[in-house]
Amino acid sequence: MTTHLIKIESTPDLVEQVYASLLDAISDGTLPPGARIMQEDIAEQLAVSRQPVLQALRLLRKDGFVLDAPGRGVLVAPLDVTTLVQIYQVRSTLDALAAKLAAQAKVVLDAQLITQGRVAARGSDIKAMMTADAAFHTAIYAASGNPLIAQTAQTHWHHIRRAMGATLLVSTMRESIWDEHEAIAKAIAHGDETKAETLIRQHCEDAGRNLAALLTQALFQKTFTTT
Repeated sequence: MTTHLIKIESTPDLVEQVYASLLDAISDGTLPPGARIMQEDIAEQLAVSRQPVLQALRLLRKDGFVLDAPGRGVLVAPLDVTTLVQIYQVRSTLDALAAKLAAQAKVVLDAQLITQGRVAARGSDIKAMMTADAAFHTAIYAASGNPLIAQTAQTHWHHIRRAMGATLLVSTMRESIWDEHEAIAKAIAHGDETKAETLIRQHCEDAGRNLAALLTQALFQKTFTTT
């Protein structure tokens, strides 16, 4: 295993830190689908004992990010198009509710969210693109005033990040996504609940379809080139 993870300090929430470190590596593709994760390797890289690694892997298995493997260790779960479509069905409803509530309050989102997102979209740093996208939607969740929306969406976002990491390199819609984000932000600021809700629902549904299509293509090409 050649993955290099950043060492973390030992604290009472050590299991959460190990979980977060592994989940970030899985989400951004550092640990790709099918990669074998060995408990002792992770413990050594993160400079922790094996116990918090074992507990973190159990949590990752429960959340669907790793699978039991023959022999030792676990495997990073494969990307699944059907699951991605289902996640976006839920996400479109959550985001629509968040945008509606935020529009009721006429919340003005930080303009830097759009600016930074456009800069990231013009670059080649996939992680920066995903971070900017998540920051925009998270800001809407916060603006809704309902903390349950963000809590419900959190696990979904990690699965979405995995798909985004596998497809953004070939996507031709990076900048147009930020045109949609800007339109959503304006509708929220103007207090137009119907428009904000409609725009973000369409945005999520389109994103789900596009990601599913790109992921299907990426998985097909990978299968073709390895057979």
